[in-house]
Amino acid sequence: MIDLTASRLQRPVHSATRQRALIDYLRAMLLNPPCQVERIHAIFLDNMRSCVGDAPLGCGRTGSLTLRMREVFGKALALDASGILIAHNHPSGECRPSQFDIDATRRLNMVAKTLDIELLDHLIFTQDDVYSMRAGGEL
Repeated sequence: MIDLTASRLQRPVHSATRQRALIDYLRAMLLNPPCQVERIHAIFLDNMRSCVGDAPLGCGRTGSLTLRMREVFGKALALDASGILIAHNHPSGECRPSQFDIDATRRLNMVAKTLDIELLDHLIFTQDDVYSMRAGGEL
């Protein structure tokens, strides 16, 4: 497991080293040990893009997951986070987002904007790959 408070992770989120560390951390949180259910995890960042906390947000069944907006944004507000990075896994091995994933991401983004919090990305992990909703144009 990666220590999110380590000095090498305190650089801005756009730093390639920090991005790689965040990806590795989220991969470990969602995929180790290999699991057959969907999991979701969030990393909360301040206005300097330093980590102020992280939290698992639930587990689902093999092909579904329930995300409660109240839980996500309650934690973000409690931490005074200005940015959130959300990630979940697809045990099926299919890295592309489902329509449900896209719709949930759009709802997350709408609520985040209302609260003046930036949804930095929503990542989908499989054992072999990671998909960025932002890079894919869904955010």
